[in-house]
Amino acid sequence: MERSPDKGLFNSLHSRKSVAPVIRSTEPLSKLALFIRFLKPVTWIPVMWSFLCGAVSSGFFGWHDITGIKFLLGMLLTGPLASGTCQMLNDYFDRDLDEINEPNRPIPGGAISLKNATFLIALWSVLSVITGYLIHPLIGFYVVIGIINAHLYSANPIKLKKRLWAGNSIVAISYLIIPWIAGEIAYNPNLTLTSLQPSLIVAALFTLSSTGTMTINDFKSIEGDRQVGIRTLPVVFGETRAALIAAILINLGQLLAALYMLLVGQNSYALIVALLVIPQFFLQFSLVRSPSTMDVRYNAIAQNFLVAGMLVCAFAIKAAKP
Repeated sequence: MERSPDKGLFNSLHSRKSVAPVIRSTEPLSKLALFIRFLKPVTWIPVMWSFLCGAVSSGFFGWHDITGIKFLLGMLLTGPLASGTCQMLNDYFDRDLDEINEPNRPIPGGAISLKNATFLIALWSVLSVITGYLIHPLIGFYVVIGIINAHLYSANPIKLKKRLWAGNSIVAISYLIIPWIAGEIAYNPNLTLTSLQPSLIVAALFTLSSTGTMTINDFKSIEGDRQVGIRTLPVVFGETRAALIAAILINLGQLLAALYMLLVGQNSYALIVALLVIPQFFLQFSLVRSPSTMDVRYNAIAQNFLVAGMLVCAFAIKAAKP
């Protein structure tokens, strides 16, 4: 699902889209390069990172597990498979919008036909569910939910991306809560709702922050969104107000996560998470002054502090486990 986190870890190392005529390359990409472009690798990073945070917070994951088959399958699933499937779905259902905002994407640019896109999406969906099941049967079920969310986000008649808060929220849930909990499920053999509660709370709070970062990604496609009736925050409230709302959400989620760390007795971790908000806060001044020119730069720099806070919270959850 795009909105992407291009998604720098996050969201957003997207290059800016603009209204432009289709420019076809004189040297077509190889089939492999074209397929990789269709999967949009830059959007995989936040989902993979969320899975890692969930694994760490389980209390049963060590750095030696990075070379284990379970972790490698997790990275394969949350990266090229599940995230790639969602990106292909987004491109398929957003081809009319991409004709305006990003006409050189594989489908509107004519490099991939709708028939071939349908086949690739179906194949990748099946492979994603199978890989999730191999890690843990419940994760296979979560993959199905993620693919359904991708349809709800992009496909008519529901197309949640048109519905102001709903679009960003469902993407944030899919990029953060689902893979974080999947990481917990993959490594915690004694999983209960009680043991899962800290991860659910922290992931939900960072989802609030992620909803703000999704809004920043909307600045690059205001013109196309306005033309096809997609009600993003920048379209509805204007760039400045939307940037201010995004900044508030980004900071609020992280500060609430720091507060939760205090409540569970992890004071040092709470302080670190709170301190990581400070550089983001100062970067937000320039973002609010000029959202359309500072969005990519903001995400490229600020998101590093946000995702560092996620991992700090994961270690705090691990430390708080009995």
